[in-house]
Amino acid sequence: MLELSLCNELLAAEGLSLAAQCGVARDLGYVGLELAPSTLGPAPHLLPASKRAAIRGVIEGQGLRVTGLHWLLSGYPDLSITDPAMRAETTEVLIGLVGLCADLGGRVAVHGSPQQRIRPEGMTDQALIADLAEFFTPIAAEAEQRGVTYCIEPLSRHETATINTVAEGAGLVAAVDNAAFRTMIDISAAGRTEPPVAELIRHWAPTGLIAHIHANDSNRGAPGAGDDPFGEIVSAIVESGWPHPIGVEPFRTIIDARVTAAIGAATMRACERGMP
Repeated sequence: MLELSLCNELLAAEGLSLAAQCGVARDLGYVGLELAPSTLGPAPHLLPASKRAAIRGVIEGQGLRVTGLHWLLSGYPDLSITDPAMRAETTEVLIGLVGLCADLGGRVAVHGSPQQRIRPEGMTDQALIADLAEFFTPIAAEAEQRGVTYCIEPLSRHETATINTVAEGAGLVAAVDNAAFRTMIDISAAGRTEPPVAELIRHWAPTGLIAHIHANDSNRGAPGAGDDPFGEIVSAIVESGWPHPIGVEPFRTIIDARVTAAIGAATMRACERGMP
């Protein structure tokens, strides 16, 4: 059976405490939470060891685990991975978030954050990959040291012009050349950019370059909230032998965050049970 992890930002936005978020996830059959660092307070990369231990204790005390972090820079609106003036500070924050991920027991740190990766005007694809590879090399080294896999997330062209396809993500992986730096598939973004997603999964999952999957509809709701063919998508994931938790990551709610999380989990489970 596929393991599902619940991205926590919608629950946090509705004012649920971390313990309450865990209760929702546990009751719906999720194995853990995939945390947005901004939900943990200001400057989460600087959280003291005692606070990190307390967060992990709350989650593991309810029989769950932290599967990873995502939306790494959503709490840092002024930072940028593409602006040379912000490079040193952004590197420092991301290295700190890699450490946070490791201390919380997370396996993956997923780099989306489209507003902090605006492509410089006129930069060619080749120059962009070279520039990003230089930026991410020390972060990948830190991830390797801390036992975390750092994933660059391809996002749709509606969100950013910096890394839109899995192939572009894989190109950056090759340029960084560190096994702790991989790419991933966000079903919503891929559904907008390079459908059909099931075929994308079948092509890329066996390569070893994909370290994470986000499950969401191309309408940015939970699985089951739109028209994406999740039966085919889930079949492709299962047939690939996918071994890791899948992060259910809706960006908008149906009724509220609890109901949305329930729809996502129920859809993924129904599709899995319905496989021939």
